[in-house]
Amino acid sequence: MANNSSIEWTEATWNPVVGCTIISPGCTNCYAMRMALRLEAMGQLKYAGTTRISGGRPKWNGVVRMDEESLLLPMKWRNGRRIFVNSMSDLFHENVPLFFIKRVFATMRRTPQHTYQILTKRAERLEELSPKLTWPANVWMGVSIESENYIFRIGHLRRAKAAVKFLSLEPLLGPLDNLDLGGIDWVIAGGESGPHARAVDPDWIRSIRDQCFDAEVAFHFKQWGGVNKKRTGRILDGRTWDEFPVGAGG
Repeated sequence: MANNSSIEWTEATWNPVVGCTIISPGCTNCYAMRMALRLEAMGQLKYAGTTRISGGRPKWNGVVRMDEESLLLPMKWRNGRRIFVNSMSDLFHENVPLFFIKRVFATMRRTPQHTYQILTKRAERLEELSPKLTWPANVWMGVSIESENYIFRIGHLRRAKAAVKFLSLEPLLGPLDNLDLGGIDWVIAGGESGPHARAVDPDWIRSIRDQCFDAEVAFHFKQWGGVNKKRTGRILDGRTWDEFPVGAGG
């Protein structure tokens, strides 16, 4: 678990699962692939063998590993915080068995002082498994959408049983001008960062912000991205946008 996360919309990360598989264009330059290789080089065995080198860059190789030792780590933190679950994987990956997902949910239920933020691109499996899980109020469930081709993920999320539902429109690779935000509580948007980052059009971000305003949905602009995200910053039309779901705090 990492405290003081640099991710703008969370405070800590927790990785009871590591490793993944590329599933759509938003995965192409995933920072977690670079981080996994770096952590393996630093001697963290849980990341060993989760990537391969392709085109001179690390890529997920399909190895997905459950980390039993990490399951109860949130119980050591008494003070509540927002925790991004599986920043280095996807909890609803097809190689993560239901029994292990239930154990992750059991830890989240036992630690109501925390708010857990889960993101998946496997929206179909999320909907399939949702009725088999017990959803506590402190779990926020989101799906990642990078372009119009993946808007269908919203429907699967909407049918899940989470109390708070959100969208991560990052890395944004195209316009999303006709989002159905019914039943959605929060939207994060942002450009891609790091090596080989693909550019984002400011009007794509403005459109999402305006749709959130019209639908009364909290909007969070994460970053413009690029090779150096600190240099490009996260100011949109003269201000930062750090909204969170109603009652969730900032």
